[in-house]
Amino acid sequence: MSALADARLRRAGLVAAIVVVLDQATKAMVQTSMQLHQTIRLGPFVDLVYLRNPGAAFSLLRDAPAFFRLPLFIVVTVVVGGALVAYLRSTPPEQTWIITALGAILGGAVGNLICRLRYGEVVDFVFLHWGDWYWPAFNVADSAISLGAVVVLAASFRRDP
Repeated sequence: MSALADARLRRAGLVAAIVVVLDQATKAMVQTSMQLHQTIRLGPFVDLVYLRNPGAAFSLLRDAPAFFRLPLFIVVTVVVGGALVAYLRSTPPEQTWIITALGAILGGAVGNLICRLRYGEVVDFVFLHWGDWYWPAFNVADSAISLGAVVVLAASFRRDP
């Protein structure tokens, strides 16, 4: 069966494409309208801040040399993308929430990969905080990955008769 004939791949591909477009558009807006490290208060718990993260999630490996970090992140993204597609192909077509979530994860991974290939780092811009507690800055791609992972994880606890 061709990839286009598989409704699961079409759905996940559409979701991934939407995530990539939204991710790249919001990153472009931040880059063109803000200076690096500029912060705009949006509310008592959220700021818009233009940051660049050379590391992975939570700035993991941020201080590793670029000649190591960048190829590692590219290889990991390609391997994880392949695993997501394999999982997607084994997911029953009626499990649309899982298929959609896998598309979101894949789109987020591609969105951040585009930044890594273009800049060697990822553009982040949403910064949540409460009192002295701060969540690391993130972007649309990170949100799609996180929400998709929560859906897949929650679905894994569901028991069908």
